[in-house]
Amino acid sequence: MLLLHMQQHDKVLILDFGSQYTQLIARRVRELNIYSEIHPFNHLPESLEAYKAVILSGSPCSVRGEDALHPDLSAIRGKKPLLGVCYGAQYLAHFSGGNVAPSNTREYGRANLSFIKDNCEFFEGVNVGSQVWMSHSDTIKDLPENGELLASTHDVQNAAYMIKGETTYAIQFHPEVYHSTDGKQLLENFLVNIAGVTADWTPDSFVEETVTDLKAQLGNDKVVLGLSGGVDSTVAAVLLHKAIGDNLYCVFVNNGLLRKNEFENVLTQYEGMGLNVKGVDASARFLDALAGESDPEKKRKAIGRVFIEVFDEEAHLIEDVTWLAQGTIYPDVIESVSATGGPSATIKSHHNVGGLPDFMKLKVVEPLKALFKDEVRRVGASMGIDAELLGRHPFPGPGLAIRILGDITAEKVHILQEVDHIFISGLKEWDLYDKVWQAGAMLLPVNSVGVMGDERTYEKCVALRAVESTDGMTADWVNLPYEFLQKTSNAIINKVKGVNRVVYDISSKPPATIEWE
Repeated sequence: MLLLHMQQHDKVLILDFGSQYTQLIARRVRELNIYSEIHPFNHLPESLEAYKAVILSGSPCSVRGEDALHPDLSAIRGKKPLLGVCYGAQYLAHFSGGNVAPSNTREYGRANLSFIKDNCEFFEGVNVGSQVWMSHSDTIKDLPENGELLASTHDVQNAAYMIKGETTYAIQFHPEVYHSTDGKQLLENFLVNIAGVTADWTPDSFVEETVTDLKAQLGNDKVVLGLSGGVDSTVAAVLLHKAIGDNLYCVFVNNGLLRKNEFENVLTQYEGMGLNVKGVDASARFLDALAGESDPEKKRKAIGRVFIEVFDEEAHLIEDVTWLAQGTIYPDVIESVSATGGPSATIKSHHNVGGLPDFMKLKVVEPLKALFKDEVRRVGASMGIDAELLGRHPFPGPGLAIRILGDITAEKVHILQEVDHIFISGLKEWDLYDKVWQAGAMLLPVNSVGVMGDERTYEKCVALRAVESTDGMTADWVNLPYEFLQKTSNAIINKVKGVNRVVYDISSKPPATIEWE
């Protein structure tokens, strides 16, 4: 359910046709201090009244194919400012009297605008030569009825157009990606200058209005929150504490799969923040539940089950608690929903998405459900949360269990904790930690031959992983200095008994995921 305060701001609706870039559109819009929402193209909100403008995303589909995705735009077209991006631009052309055909050349990657219509409000502040990013196999040969050309590149004549008599614009390229150098300016031109959207959705306003909403929603009720030590749960806790004070009860569960000394360090970190935090060491219980289990999904589910059991026991110790708070953020929600509204493939289970078991009988409050990760950090900064805590790398809910490929034992956990500690400490010492979005080590289920001194060894291999990203939906590996990798590898092999080989993962997401399981 949308928080009440969202109704006070102009909103932009983004209809998703399955593009890998759809979330980037939403983030770029939000960088303009404008609130945006993503909905599947065939599951529009019940009411469109609150939306000041609509954007159609790209798609892996072709408008010429039998599987072409057909949105119902009857309540939008000609009634609200509309921007079609890539597939959206082709859809508006193909089904409105234009012609979309296969491209003669592969139109993918960087291109430069070679023509811009004079005195064009949409391209205000953008010059000929501006770089844009193309990603399509079809091209718009003929504009739709009443279409007017706004811009071209050397290879794509109809790179941008508008439909006369409507506030409808369309672009063949992707303004949301980094490689479109003036993409943010184009979105601002369309949303602020043309559509008249008010740009007033800021971190400070989010905090003020969310706290007001939480006070109204929760009243004097008691709320229990599972802290993880990460950014999301911490920001959620501080927001709730601002709203309900001592009626917030925080529980930090040690599942035995945390980083080295993390349980003690996190509890110390929360001291002085004014939060009511209880630490519960249930590590033996989790390890027992994982004994002999190698399947990644079953490991996640076992950890989730035991966590709920432990958390439920702790919640029952709080008299009259009625709410469960979660640090769910926007990507957790939309990554679990198919763009076409149908069942999406299960890549991996999200540990904080989905219904609660009936026996818990708690209502759920999710104050960060509308935010991307970078927005959570900005909200935390606006509340004065320590920069070091806000800068912590994301850490998976199941912890090291999904970084140990195969079954879990206390010995394997200890080995990986030591390896991870050397790696993360090294990143900080070399001033690389803040240049990396997420980093960690994986313990592989293989042994390899090595030589230490004059003796043959047959020990474990570990893989180091460091990626750069903005929200975790896409990621690229970080080109860490060779000298750093060399020293880190030597330190791990020399100091961690049981490891004789270190490799570095240079896979991007997609096609790989950030975690190995």
